[in-house]
Amino acid sequence: MIRLPAARQRTRKALLIISFLLFPIIMNYFSPYVIIAGAAQGIVNGSLVMFGLLFLSSLLLGRLWCGWACPAGGLGEICFPINNRPVQLKKIDWIKWAIWLPWMGIIIASVIMAGGYQKIDLLLDTQNGISVAGDAERPILFAYIIYYMVVGLFVGLSIFVGRRAGCHTICWMAPFMILGRKLRNIPAWPALRLKADPARCTDCLTCTSNCPMSLDVNGLVKSGHMEHSECILCGSCVDGCPSKAIGYSFSKGK
Repeated sequence: MIRLPAARQRTRKALLIISFLLFPIIMNYFSPYVIIAGAAQGIVNGSLVMFGLLFLSSLLLGRLWCGWACPAGGLGEICFPINNRPVQLKKIDWIKWAIWLPWMGIIIASVIMAGGYQKIDLLLDTQNGISVAGDAERPILFAYIIYYMVVGLFVGLSIFVGRRAGCHTICWMAPFMILGRKLRNIPAWPALRLKADPARCTDCLTCTSNCPMSLDVNGLVKSGHMEHSECILCGSCVDGCPSKAIGYSFSKGK
């Protein structure tokens, strides 16, 4: 892989690492279980609000969160020195949808059985806002077991499958943003996206080699259409392209 010299990539990776270091505090705000627990009690909780915000942000920013601030994504990139092998997208991308669809069904059914959302508790299942903490009902050891199970799952997938494998297989957050992006692409209102100039491309394949999501970026450039549901707008292709054939754009179009 060609090294990316841009300060933007150093900043991006620093933000991902910081987000992962904060994971013991923020974990339950992204929890697929806590949102079910809240739904069953008719409680609007932190994870419900966070997933809603991720969907809304994707209407303008696509999956920028995944590339710049996701703690699980940061953990995946920390594992790159161990296994930087591209994953086979067609073989594994369906898995997250097989998880997400029944999970959403459980949430909806839980809300209906609870008679709808009736109250708000954004700190549900946290101790003064901290996720990995104990209380009278839940020992701190239990919280750490859950934490290390989540971390171990993402690390294991990265080590044994390849680049950001957790993003392609078990991420329950990505579908919210993928659907938001697809919704945005119908009217194609102005949003953050990538644009390419195929005439400037020299087929060096640096963009494809550097893509943390294992996309055929060179093929996207040659087609002149940079939209892909697995693109996280990390800018690795933008900053690594020696001919400057790819750039960010906040504009209409797909």
